Amino acid sequence: MGDPPILQFAPFSSAVDAGFWHRFTQLKLDVLHLSEEPVDLVGSYANSDAQGLPTRLSVEYDALDGNQQASSTWSCSAPGTLINTNTIEEFKNRDKVEILRKKSTRLWEAITSGDAIKNPSVLASFLMFTFADLKKYHYYYWFAFPAFTLPRTVPLVQHPQPITSVFTDDQISSLLATYSSHEALVSQGFYSIALTGNEFTLHPLSDYPTLRESSADNKKEVFLGFSDPCTLPQNPGWPLRNLLTLVALKWSKQWPLHRIICLRVRTRNAVKEAAHSIVAEVNLEGLVDPDSVPEMPQCLGWEKNERGKMGPRMVNLSASMDPTNLAESAVDLNLKLMRWRVAPDLDLGVVQNTKCLLLGAGTLGCAVARCLMGWGVRNITFVDNGKVSFSNPVRQSLFNFSNCLDGGHPKAEAAARTLVEIFPKMNARGVAMNIPMPGHTVGESLKEQVKQDVASLEKLVEEHDALFLLMDSRESRWLPTLLGAAKHKLVFTAALGFDSYLVMRHGYRGDDAGGSSLSLEKEPPVNGKPIPGNMLGCYFCNDVVAPGDSTQDRTLDQQCTVTRPGVSYLASAHIVELMVSLLQHPDRGLAEAQISQDHDAKEGVLGSVPHSLRGFLCRQQHLPLATCRFQQCPACGDKIIAAYRSEGFDFLLEVFNSPKYLEEVAGLGQLQQCAVESQVITPWPNQDDFIVFESGS
Repeated sequence: MGDPPILQFAPFSSAVDAGFWHRFTQLKLDVLHLSEEPVDLVGSYANSDAQGLPTRLSVEYDALDGNQQASSTWSCSAPGTLINTNTIEEFKNRDKVEILRKKSTRLWEAITSGDAIKNPSVLASFLMFTFADLKKYHYYYWFAFPAFTLPRTVPLVQHPQPITSVFTDDQISSLLATYSSHEALVSQGFYSIALTGNEFTLHPLSDYPTLRESSADNKKEVFLGFSDPCTLPQNPGWPLRNLLTLVALKWSKQWPLHRIICLRVRTRNAVKEAAHSIVAEVNLEGLVDPDSVPEMPQCLGWEKNERGKMGPRMVNLSASMDPTNLAESAVDLNLKLMRWRVAPDLDLGVVQNTKCLLLGAGTLGCAVARCLMGWGVRNITFVDNGKVSFSNPVRQSLFNFSNCLDGGHPKAEAAARTLVEIFPKMNARGVAMNIPMPGHTVGESLKEQVKQDVASLEKLVEEHDALFLLMDSRESRWLPTLLGAAKHKLVFTAALGFDSYLVMRHGYRGDDAGGSSLSLEKEPPVNGKPIPGNMLGCYFCNDVVAPGDSTQDRTLDQQCTVTRPGVSYLASAHIVELMVSLLQHPDRGLAEAQISQDHDAKEGVLGSVPHSLRGFLCRQQHLPLATCRFQQCPACGDKIIAAYRSEGFDFLLEVFNSPKYLEEVAGLGQLQQCAVESQVITPWPNQDDFIVFESGS
């Protein structure tokens, strides 16, 4: 009949995170020095890998932190030992057999004493033998995964079977349910499994003898179970070798036959499935003398290198071991993970390369900058003429107490400096300057300075891709709105009330080479259809008067933005997400905005892009609204842009000194006069009261 088939195991393959070497470098330099004493670390392996991947044991960046738990949910812990040498010669010449023997001795003691039954994760122990050339950032390492040759070969009753050919769908569903409810037990890697009828239950490995003894009386089937990191159809992973050594020593006399569920669980579309798991049955009869504890058998487990030979591996991290480069890699990690499943079409490069100009470095400016950093934006410029006061740091997250001393540091510069301290790869700068405003008269002595401020702002707008208007006053937004429209930039506005906020994107004119292609001689029909991005209004499009000096003759609470603290963070988050959604839309700035549930707007990678969002904290309400461009808009109207392009600073100076001039150029003066002349007084039916209707308002 021939010899029975034997069980063959897939060896582990090491996977070391680059961040681990950075942590190890710090440990070597600050703690270990010349010590070669073994250092404890923890690795992990998972039973959820896709078909064809090697049987991996991972060592993550925090493996040396002393946390003996697996690094991620549903992965299994593997206790390890790191031995580092001080020279490359010692690394090459150290007796590898002796190193492995010492490591195996501890594992053997855990198996023979029964400690491995109480803490079965030790059955997946590993050794990491290293030398670190810290001048060149070259790291030499060799992994060993100790496994005993007891028994030397494991006879099978039959070849491993797919789990679907052994159990019904209902039974497999029950197994997955009990697996999902025992995360702590699963993290140990080894456990007992009982089947009664169609119901599976998971138990600690130490319960295995008790379950076997009771199985004959209550018609219960009992299995050894382990989280199998292997993906091969008929081969279990390496950790099973040591489990079978334990079983052979402890339980083979009473029960020579053992059934093993090699459990592999993947998640697809948020649903766990185990169809690729296998079930094996082994015969351990007579392989060891159960009446005596044998001497420690031969141990094997050194990993082959990438060439398939017995030897170490080397990783060269000279290009990435600089902490700044490591920080850059870590900053982008969460963003890149979005592309794995959630948003595979996400274009991170376009976000990272967008140059953002933040006009205002106060509560909104600080919060917007932090959100932009979270999305990977690398280029941020602040514009603000204020200094940090003692009231600022508690609400403005880029400042601290020291920024308030000596009269206060310039806000724009302090905010930019903090961004670089948070992340050294940031290209951040601060510009301290005033933004000229309508209604703020420019005397002859200030004319040259204002002209320089206008030129500086024009240059900044040209150098950036997206403008964020985050200032306190309404009129301070006028000039940036005009420049953004005239120079074809993306413009976003955030404004705060006491318990409400507005965030919006301005209509995007695109590269119209003069503006003629976007002329609004005819207003777009209001029929519920989405509004194209080039026909959306700006912050001033609902105005019928020009912006003027809003702080004149006002008390302190009227001059400052008095708002609930959380409102600014809500507005900041929404305005950044609005920009990112726009950048991910195929039409970018021209993305249409939905105004009716009856007509869906075209969506991008992150969904549709609204025109404006109005939030009300008091009512916990959030409204997406959209409005068309206003032909007589005092900021983005065609006549205003044409006047700016033809007259330049002379036009702006006239506006700064007289907002009425702005109304005349835009056509608002004529519109206001028409409204006055067309007032109609209509009696209310059957009432003595009257109501006044004003056309054009």
